[in-house]
Amino acid sequence: MNKPSEAGEEAWPPVSVVMPVRNEERHLRAAVSQVLAQDYPGPLELVLAVGPSEDRTEEIAREIVASDPRVRLIPNPAGITPSGLNAAIREAKHDIIVRVDGHGILSPGYIRRAVEVLDATGADNVGGIMAAEGETPFEEAVARAYRSPLGLGGGRFHVGGEAGPVDSVYLGVFRRKTLEALGGFDETFVRAQDWELNYRIRAAGGTVWFTPELQVTYRPRSTLPELARQFYLTGRWRRVIGRLHKGTFSPRYLAAPAATVACAAGLVLGLAGLVAGQPLLLAGFAVPGTYALGVLAGSLVVGRGLSWRAWLWLPVVVATMHMSWGAGFLLSPASLARSAGSRAMARQA
Repeated sequence: MNKPSEAGEEAWPPVSVVMPVRNEERHLRAAVSQVLAQDYPGPLELVLAVGPSEDRTEEIAREIVASDPRVRLIPNPAGITPSGLNAAIREAKHDIIVRVDGHGILSPGYIRRAVEVLDATGADNVGGIMAAEGETPFEEAVARAYRSPLGLGGGRFHVGGEAGPVDSVYLGVFRRKTLEALGGFDETFVRAQDWELNYRIRAAGGTVWFTPELQVTYRPRSTLPELARQFYLTGRWRRVIGRLHKGTFSPRYLAAPAATVACAAGLVLGLAGLVAGQPLLLAGFAVPGTYALGVLAGSLVVGRGLSWRAWLWLPVVVATMHMSWGAGFLLSPASLARSAGSRAMARQA
């Protein structure tokens, strides 16, 4: 890769932006416009991998393609994120691959700075902060939970921190040769495919690099059922990664399942005490009660500055994140890991 610091547009390597999209009618135009508005000095293309959608996503994507020759559209019939990413990467023309999602808004100068960091560090993947921002009171509460240790445990790409090597980053800017050497994203992983790929990058001796200079505005889910489903599936697939790659669980990942088990057990004991008339068992209610008080107290702290409507949503959002993630983790079947393991062996053969 030529040094970006060299003068002239020809010194900057061409980049391919890949964007898997499905049901993104609300945010697609904004996401694409921020890609095309980047002040990157070198050649840039955008490949949209469009999955079967229930809204006007494909129609909007075709309108975008017709309006700008830098944008191409390819189908993603499977409709899942990793298959869309792999299809777009195969169609991409260039050696630097920038991943963007259909509800992600790149900050100005994102691609230029990412290429500079990629060159300066020699990393295989660089990324930054998932800067969640909401547009409704509910979404504002979700965004605040995302960006606080109370919600997601304080990972650097959620709350910020020092630049340096990390386990994983949000989205990412990759070297194509790394993706090809590792076989791309594992299409078994409906969720958590980014974490799984970053694990393989590190296991192969590569580096995943975080820098807080890179920020992407993330638009969170807009309803409580959508949020619950998202976190349930994320917990389900994070368990698969732990089964496949031993030693990757940390206290941060185990906190939600532990809280879910404790609250469920306490609730069952308390209800059993009510039915059986056993006062001692009523003490079980103390566990979910203590958890609820902790969430409320934490929400008072991290919710400062929110509108009152958003603050009312915040403890509900935090508890939904914890319990849904924990339930997904606990109920994740071992067969998912066996299936993913079989695919991994086939990829290595």
